[in-house]
Amino acid sequence: MSGTTTAAAGPRGRVTGAGANRWVVLVVLCISLLLVALDATVLHVAVPAVTEDLRPGAMELLWIVDVYPLVCASLLILFGTLGDRIGRRRVLLLGYGLFGVASAVAAFAPTAGTLILARALLGVGGAMIMPATLSILRQVFPDRRERALAIGIWSAVAAVGAAVGPLLGGFLLEHFWWGAVFLVNIPLMLVSLPVGRILLPESRGESNGPWDVMGALMAAGGLFGVVLGVKRLGGGETPAGPFTVLPLLAGAALLFLFVRRQRRLPHPLVDLRMFRRPAFSTSVGCIVLAMLALVGLELIAAQYLQLVLGLSPLQTGLRLLPLTVAAMAAGLAGARMLRRFGPRRMVCAGFLLTAAAVVTLTAMGASDNAPLLLSGFLLLGLGLETTLFGAYESMLSEAPVEQAGGAAAIGETSYQLGAGIGIALLGSVMNAAYTPGLRSVPGVPQYAADAAGHSLGEAYDVAGRLDGGAGVALRQAARDSFVHGLHVTLLVSAGLLLLGAVMALRLPRIMQCGEATAAVELPAPRETAESRVSA
Repeated sequence: MSGTTTAAAGPRGRVTGAGANRWVVLVVLCISLLLVALDATVLHVAVPAVTEDLRPGAMELLWIVDVYPLVCASLLILFGTLGDRIGRRRVLLLGYGLFGVASAVAAFAPTAGTLILARALLGVGGAMIMPATLSILRQVFPDRRERALAIGIWSAVAAVGAAVGPLLGGFLLEHFWWGAVFLVNIPLMLVSLPVGRILLPESRGESNGPWDVMGALMAAGGLFGVVLGVKRLGGGETPAGPFTVLPLLAGAALLFLFVRRQRRLPHPLVDLRMFRRPAFSTSVGCIVLAMLALVGLELIAAQYLQLVLGLSPLQTGLRLLPLTVAAMAAGLAGARMLRRFGPRRMVCAGFLLTAAAVVTLTAMGASDNAPLLLSGFLLLGLGLETTLFGAYESMLSEAPVEQAGGAAAIGETSYQLGAGIGIALLGSVMNAAYTPGLRSVPGVPQYAADAAGHSLGEAYDVAGRLDGGAGVALRQAARDSFVHGLHVTLLVSAGLLLLGAVMALRLPRIMQCGEATAAVELPAPRETAESRVSA
């Protein structure tokens, strides 16, 4: 392909106004993604300051933190497929505007309710931006070799945003008030809107048939219920709790009806035949497993660094920085590794490397071991980014060009679902291993032991209110129990990562480097990526 985006994929994958250099387009898309990824984690270190200023209740505080990823995950399929229909750039630019306005409202929110509403609007804007960036990337890089490099840069930026969020939040909190974590979005959005309108090409997929509004709402409602239920499980809700079970059941029912509806429609919102391709369905599963391990581990690692080792939020962000640097390096080298080793070996190796990193980190104890943490986080960043790069590239390359928005939305939804399930599953494992160690601490009343069993932070609060040696004993027991729970959780994560390595064996052995993905029609179910001849 030439150095511009002038090569369209035919009438079903139209690109208009494509005179912009595709690498400049990639820069604009990466800036968009960086902001969305930052906002997912930047608030975590600001929660104490928000609590002190706005005085939210326990349920309000939960919604302040969770409403952004919850709304974003629920609406990814809706806006991804809408972009295929009305124009991906149009949806992206609307997302820019909404994200900027919502950031201003969040920064100066006078009440907890206003902050929750602003965070929900940020989730809507994020859902408009995320699939649009990946689907536009799919359009402007039709050659798979170049697209692999572009996806490597894109995924490295996503890793940077998620990991730098706590670091940026810690820095801003030490110099400004908590609203500053939202204000950083506004200048970049003010620049991105006009630049994006000038430089980004408009593209859309197949326009035959009506857009399935009912299907889009069913997908949004189903994902909302499932993600909400999973997050409540991760927050310590018992499976028997009605506010956990009911959203899960309702969400699962809506998703079942959505799938059945899509199979019957002549012009479905999402063509589920994509899942008949082994490379596509396996890539989606690998994304879920990789994120399941990453987010749960990051959450527990942040608690370990702050509560066990006593580091500040800024110091915690700096300790996690090697993970970011390693992820960037793996993303930039991903295209070359993919050409040399192929998707199967690359994703398998990424899972195995991540499992090795997790097993290495089981040597963490109650005292600081900076070299161990450095090596573990470096391996973790390299392994996870290698896995996610190979999985995203295979998934996007397997999708028909006119379904780019829907495929990108499926990938991002898998990312969000994996993150939610990871927090729920690994959080439950952590709690199950942590709580028993606090049941019989000498001199500690039963009510205090029960309260300390909720979390390490609460254990420290309870220990501070106890007199004499009981408080010291409880604090020490809680720290030791947390470290034990961390080791158990890491071993469970290693097992899941090995499962991912086995799953990756279904991916193609070699990378098809031609314009094979420009075909409009889906292959027969028995045809795989390995059986097609590259152009």
